[in-house]
Amino acid sequence: MNRTAVLYALGSAALFGISTPAAKVLLGTINPAVLAGLMYCGAGLGIAVLRRLRLATLSSTAAEVPLSRADLPWLAGAIALGGIVGPLLLMAGLAQTDAATASLLLTLEGVATALIAWFVFHENFDRRIALGMVCLAAGAAVLAWSSGPTWSLIGPLCIVGACIAWGLDNNLTRKVSLADPLHIVELKGLVAGPVNLLLGLVTGAALPGLLASGIAGVVGFLGYGVSLALFVMALRHLGTARTGAYFSTAPFLGAVAAVVALGEPVSAQLVVAGSLMAVGVWLHLTEHHEHTHVHEPLVHTHPHVHDEHHQHTHMDGVPADEPHTHEHRHGRLTHAHSHAPDMHHQHRH
Repeated sequence: MNRTAVLYALGSAALFGISTPAAKVLLGTINPAVLAGLMYCGAGLGIAVLRRLRLATLSSTAAEVPLSRADLPWLAGAIALGGIVGPLLLMAGLAQTDAATASLLLTLEGVATALIAWFVFHENFDRRIALGMVCLAAGAAVLAWSSGPTWSLIGPLCIVGACIAWGLDNNLTRKVSLADPLHIVELKGLVAGPVNLLLGLVTGAALPGLLASGIAGVVGFLGYGVSLALFVMALRHLGTARTGAYFSTAPFLGAVAAVVALGEPVSAQLVVAGSLMAVGVWLHLTEHHEHTHVHEPLVHTHPHVHDEHHQHTHMDGVPADEPHTHEHRHGRLTHAHSHAPDMHHQHRH
């Protein structure tokens, strides 16, 4: 298991989770759709600045790979589903569903992400990983549980549809995760931000003042922008289902942040949810998936070092310093070692 990638995923969850109590404070004065739009805009604009500063100040041989033309259909699908369809369905669902029911249903995003990864995109999993996902989802459900959720039909179906849209978004983003994470996040934010703002304004909401807008933008930069960049980095090395599983800890981390920052009480729900999620994370962290597998020939570009999967020769002009980035070819290789469904291990089982 790539422990650095696990830290990326948990860091992504922590930033997103911490943004929740901050958004809760802002919701007292800002319409939910407008707030989402401002946070997405903050993510897109902030990451755009960060990306250009990186390009201007770094001359690394291990530069990130620009998005290619082949990436655009996958990214367009991810942006459409995650930034437009998901928020639209969520807004429609929230209008007809009480808050307790909505919170419970939103825990299905992690489940949808995993199920789509396993059964549509054929990521490998076993009973240990499935049980870990069940524990994480159960912890999120316990955290969201209220004594009075009520059930109708149209509203909950819309929220479930939003979760499926975001699950598809996560899986489609996995397809472009070898590209520059900052470029991916920049485009997602700069499309989803204006769309959500428009949704809010069309429903009669007003824009807040400059101070509140600026605070929302900063929260979005950290909680959406930096968080999503770390999420994409984790996708490269862990695959979609496992990254989504670690990200499912976000509600718990957000609740802990609310206890620390807002003085909210430590409840039995929080303790039970934390215990279930700890078991789920432990089951994932201690996974040992090893068998003989075949790497088919592959040509791609990404930052790398010359390890057991990268034993190619260099063309003239390619720097020898490691890590470095260039297009390279993988020959057919058969071997056995512990691995996750990362960029080099997408074989069928």
